[in-house]
Order: sequence, then structure tokens, then C-alpha cells
Amino acid sequence: MESSLTLGSFVTLGLLTLLQTVLGFDNLLYISLESKRAPAERQASVRRLGIGIAMVLRIALLFALLHLIRYFQAPIVAFDIQGWAEGSVNLHSLIVLLGGAFILYTATKEIWHMMSVEDLHQGVAPTRSAGSVLFWIVAMNLVFSFDSILSAMALTRVFWIMALAIIIGSAMMILLADRVASFLERNRMYEVLGLFVLFVVGIMLVTEGGHLAQLVLFGHPIEAMSKATFYFVIGVLALTDIVQSRYQKKLLRQRQAGPAPATPAAATPDP
Repeated sequence: MESSLTLGSFVTLGLLTLLQTVLGFDNLLYISLESKRAPAERQASVRRLGIGIAMVLRIALLFALLHLIRYFQAPIVAFDIQGWAEGSVNLHSLIVLLGGAFILYTATKEIWHMMSVEDLHQGVAPTRSAGSVLFWIVAMNLVFSFDSILSAMALTRVFWIMALAIIIGSAMMILLADRVASFLERNRMYEVLGLFVLFVVGIMLVTEGGHLAQLVLFGHPIEAMSKATFYFVIGVLALTDIVQSRYQKKLLRQRQAGPAPATPAAATPDP
């Protein structure tokens, strides 16, 4: 494998770092929302420690994929239920499927909690220990890593370039994680948008896992959601949220101002 320092190596490093940043958006959103389940005094440290541990494991995963990719792609089990379902599941597809299903469950549970909670000013009470939250942050980070690592392998097979891109991307996530979490804490209205973005991420991972497993349900093959479709849907969700938020503020200002004064009728001249 090429290991010399060339201009092309630095260009590839820049592209991979950009790729890590773009693909890390959904991961960063999950980390910000999941860390709120930990005790308040541990949330910042859980985010930083989770990203740090995941960075080390991602580099280990990168090394494993470079040398053992055939084992991740080798079928584990194949099935064919005539007229109902068929597919060929491998380790890669199984990890992506389970990760997507878990994110769908998490987003749905949080949306349901948001609709049923009585006092929104109380915030989100810790429901798990810091260790449990840390485990899920690291686990989901690894699930999100498959896409970015496999995409990186399409650009280069030089280990140090990909590892350095992972380190830079993780450092940027550590710098941004607290800011994203603080923004969501100050602007609670955007939590709904974040949860629905997370829901779409779950759908994307489930469809991608089904496509990797060559799943066919009732004669219809499962097609993976493309990245272009994913970002288009996220853009539409964000635009809808912005327009709706501004419209609601306009209605609120009008209600606080009270009804508009009636226009006096024109005086009728005496005959």
C-alpha cells in the first residue's frame, strides 16, 4: 500500500475529513440527545469520553475491515420463505439493521415521551446511569462508522490517511458536541426536529441493512435510501420547522397585540 507523503495524500485526507464531518452529523445529533439521559453533572464528560472511546474502536474497526472485509461480507444465514421473504444476512447487514432498529425505537420513545409529559419545564430526567449511556453512545458510533469507513475505503486503502481523518473528525465532534447539546437545551422547540431527523436516520439504516441483506418482502426488494434522498428529506424537515416557527411567532405577536381597532364608518351627510 502507498505510504509516502504526496500532495495527493493530503488532498485525500482533506476529502476524507470532510466526509467524516458530513456523515458524522447524524451521529452527533444522536450523541447530544442520548447524553441527556445521563445525570446532568456527567453529561459533558459522557459525550467526550464516548466519542474518545469510539474513536479508538473506529480505528480498530478500520484495521479489521481492511484485512477482514470478506468475513464481514460473508453470508451468515440465507432463507427463502416462498412468497413471503427471502434474503442473505451477513455481519455487516445485521449490525446496520439492528442499529437502525434501535435508533427507530429510541426516536419513537422520545417523541412519545415528549407528547405525554405534563411539565415541559422540568426537562428530561435522567433515566439511565452514565455507564449505560456511554455504552450506547459508543455502540451507535460504531454502527454509524460502517458507512464512513466503507466510503473512505472507496477513496483510498492507506491506513494512516483514514486513521488520521477519523482522529480529526472525532476531535471536531468533541468540540461541537457540547455546543449542539447546549443549543438543543436552550431551544427546546428544535428537539422535535432533532428527533424526527433521528427517526429518518433509523429508516435509512434499516433500509440500508435490508438492502445489504438482499431482503425481498412479498416480492418487493428492499432498496436503500440514498444519501441524496436523506439530505433532501432533512432539508425539507428543517425548512418546514423554520417556516412553522416563524408563523407561530407571528400569530403569537398578533394575539398579544389584541384585535385590530375597527375602522370608523364614513359620516353620512345630512340631507
